[in-house]
Amino acid sequence: MWETGKTSQIATEMRRYNLAVLGISETHWTQAGQKRLATGEMLLYSGHEEDNAPHTQGVALMLSKVARNALVGCESHGSRIIKAKEGILMNIIQCYAPTNDSNDDIKDQLYERLQSIIEKCPRKDLTILMGDLNVKVGIHNTGYEDIMGRHRLGERNENGERFSNLCAFNKLVIGGTIFPHNRIHKATWISPDHTIENQIDHICINKKFRRTMEEVRTRRGADVASDVVANLKLKLKKNWTNNTTMVQYSLPSKY
Repeated sequence: MWETGKTSQIATEMRRYNLAVLGISETHWTQAGQKRLATGEMLLYSGHEEDNAPHTQGVALMLSKVARNALVGCESHGSRIIKAKEGILMNIIQCYAPTNDSNDDIKDQLYERLQSIIEKCPRKDLTILMGDLNVKVGIHNTGYEDIMGRHRLGERNENGERFSNLCAFNKLVIGGTIFPHNRIHKATWISPDHTIENQIDHICINKKFRRTMEEVRTRRGADVASDVVANLKLKLKKNWTNNTTMVQYSLPSKY
């Protein structure tokens, strides 16, 4: 994303799909900051904070003009987490989590940070956690019925166990698991040889506001190269935040 022209290309796609908030993983930008685009969108980004840091990881939130005007504040939490406060009632957390094969210490640090951020969000607020979580929650939801449906792919992995426990503790419903769809609209990643499909990108909402969630599905057709098959789309009902639509996706490693 740090290459010339990539930001404006993403903004074009955002307008094309009439999105309010776009979560981005693997931006490969360093430092943290805000950038207002000539077309009116606002980009909030967070990356490695060290001088001469590598262009790896990185997260961002792109806001439409309407969402930009509702922005109250932004918190940068290194290269894997960024949080925005919209109006007085909405918190949006974008996360790029370590892979299942990553060192346990790295994963522990990420989930401890996430927990600290989530628990500081007022319970009366609508809180959304989304991103490339690199987790497979699996098709069985025994013990997690309150926050997880059965419309999923694959078997739960160790990352999926961590994530499911985080969501259960904080009463966050995993949106992509509760709406029935064909596999093409569940998978967010496909292996290069097209033999493996995984559902590793997720959008979650606190249970209190579960009924404001209208739809979550993968969405094909975006003109921005991505590691995921499609965009995960969350659509909130019209009586909430002006029918806000949110999308999260990852950029490919070459960017």
